[in-house]
Amino acid sequence: MKNIIFLAVQGAGKGTFAKLLKEEYGYTHISTGDILRERASVGDELGNEIKNLIDNGVFVSDDIIYQAIEYKITQPECENGYILDGFPRNLEQAKGYDKILEKLGKELGVVINLVIPDEILKQRIIGRRICADCGAIYNIYDKALQPRVEGKCDKCEGDIYQRADDNEESMKKRVDTYYKVTEPIIDYYKQQGVLKTVNSNRKIEETLNEIKEILESEDVDN
Repeated sequence: MKNIIFLAVQGAGKGTFAKLLKEEYGYTHISTGDILRERASVGDELGNEIKNLIDNGVFVSDDIIYQAIEYKITQPECENGYILDGFPRNLEQAKGYDKILEKLGKELGVVINLVIPDEILKQRIIGRRICADCGAIYNIYDKALQPRVEGKCDKCEGDIYQRADDNEESMKKRVDTYYKVTEPIIDYYKQQGVLKTVNSNRKIEETLNEIKEILESEDVDN
């Protein structure tokens, strides 16, 4: 299967679709935070440097992120395809990733841009509730995602809570920043002919089926 880059504002569902694609096709799901922590555990010079930065809350440079990405995508678990989630975050990282792929002789794959109306996004983020024990996610504005018992998790009966930054003011700042930073990336990948835009304001099954059609079409074409 083609490798995937997911572009999506927080709340558009990229985590959900990455999980479903991983289950169905065996993709490796790669997030920047996860690979940095994984690379830090290796114990070599770079790993120790990353661990020290993370432990001290210091910003991790793009150069180190590139090294961690390169290490990860050359591991055996990525041979059958991987999903990049949260990378690239800006145009410079997109160009840096292209250089990594060129060095390794790998193809970019497909870039899937999940789009959703701001008003629906607002309901998803402000209505989101998370189980403190098992991490299950609910939404008080969506009947299908409401917990059966208010304030309690259906799966483990743990308490569910609202994240401190899941409010309208914080959401607007995050969304505005995302669009400002991501627009150049979208244009960049559009010019390369690898960008696919998918409406995620539908039932999960409908959006997932469109993504699967894109992936299967890409495989047939190549």
